[in-house]
Amino acid sequence: MKDGETNSTRKRSTTLVRMLRESIHTDATIKLGSSDKIIRVHRAVLAARSPIFEYMFAEDSKENNMLVINISDMSPEVCQAFIDYLYDNIDDEELADHSFELLVAAEKYGVIDLREECEKNLQEDINRKNILERLHAAYFYQLPYLKISCAQYLVEFGKIHEIWDDFLAFLKLADDDVICEIFREFLP
Repeated sequence: MKDGETNSTRKRSTTLVRMLRESIHTDATIKLGSSDKIIRVHRAVLAARSPIFEYMFAEDSKENNMLVINISDMSPEVCQAFIDYLYDNIDDEELADHSFELLVAAEKYGVIDLREECEKNLQEDINRKNILERLHAAYFYQLPYLKISCAQYLVEFGKIHEIWDDFLAFLKLADDDVICEIFREFLP
């Protein structure tokens, strides 16, 4: 059992997962771009977890037909991980594997708790290969803790010298506001 999880919470979560896995009384289908993959879901669950889905479904609430939601900007694996999160069925490894992509989904669909989880995960594995991607995400999505972690990695540990050429290329492509903020925050 996870921290703060009670038996009744665990049972509810297990029930939701069973409803998802067995497509019990689903009332919407997610179609993933050009792939043949579909995920049958429950509007009530999606609406309870996402204000964007809640708004989408408000218009269609009077229809008895199965609603089809087209999602073309996520891979099948990431979309499944996103839905698993909404149904409280994502494990730490799956979340870590897809943190960057799930951050984008969390932002798009207004899932604040997922956004926070992704920010934590992105902070934990900053390295030479992904620092600039993380830095860009920190500014683009306004992730203050990720900004701090990136700054610590670059400045406090002297890693900026290892990626200097890539950092200069990043600055050439970055928005002016991002560049100004980087220099204000990172340089004394």
